Amino acid sequence: MLDFSIVVPVFNRSELITRALDSVFSQTLMPREVIVVNDGSTDDTTCKVRGEYSNSVLVIDQDRAGVSRARNTGISACSQPWIAFLDSDDEWCPNKLERQAEFLVENKEYRICHCDEIWIRRKVRVNPKKHHAKSGGWIYPNCLPLCVISPSAVVIDRTVFSVVGRFDEQMPVCEDYDLWLRIAAKYPIGFVDEPLVIKHGGHKDQLSRAYPAMDRFRIDSLLKILDTDILGDRYRKMTIETLLEKIAIYSGGARKRGRESEADDFHRLYEQFQRELMSLR
Repeated sequence: MLDFSIVVPVFNRSELITRALDSVFSQTLMPREVIVVNDGSTDDTTCKVRGEYSNSVLVIDQDRAGVSRARNTGISACSQPWIAFLDSDDEWCPNKLERQAEFLVENKEYRICHCDEIWIRRKVRVNPKKHHAKSGGWIYPNCLPLCVISPSAVVIDRTVFSVVGRFDEQMPVCEDYDLWLRIAAKYPIGFVDEPLVIKHGGHKDQLSRAYPAMDRFRIDSLLKILDTDILGDRYRKMTIETLLEKIAIYSGGARKRGRESEADDFHRLYEQFQRELMSLR
């Protein structure tokens, strides 16, 4: 069976971190190590972790730098060949790691695997919409419109990071969307079609609440990957088509809100990539 390191980034989640860690230590396949990266918490999060899990968890403290830096710090500290992430407000079903390990042992061509999820919003279960549907294989086209892989649902061969890089520490949100694009462009994605993660949402400190215009950051990610040489013509065409859609929506919103200069900049960007798209057809 596979050997896992678990990375749990946390910031001021004293009331939630125990639930997350309890779900790790309830796994039917136990990880080799659990690393909690404290991203500058000012509450008693780390005191609780050190007090309740002192012999089972490595706690790494860092100054407040964001979830990308926290995850990257955890990756650097990992000693095992496979890495799994768990956000501090989520939890795993008991057989999560075991089922993914079984899949990866049986399907050795995959270097990354994710699973389905149960969504809880304000303590009520909700059904994801169709565009959030999970899948596996060469799913780069599915990753373009929005993030379809959850960090809490994924396990990754650590060698993947040496090929595509790690989480972009300059991105306050959509850092997972950004990484999955780079990975899905080069690797097929394994998928266990079982809800093995419970995602809790609706609380006030979710980053998506602080950054409502998420497509602005997705545009940055699309521009970044278009500036590399990892996309063939087919994927490049799809990427430009998605970029143009997002630019049109975002620039229209900017103009509606009186941000004419920003809207004009995005319009010029739109025209640039529209010309390239025409050349690819």
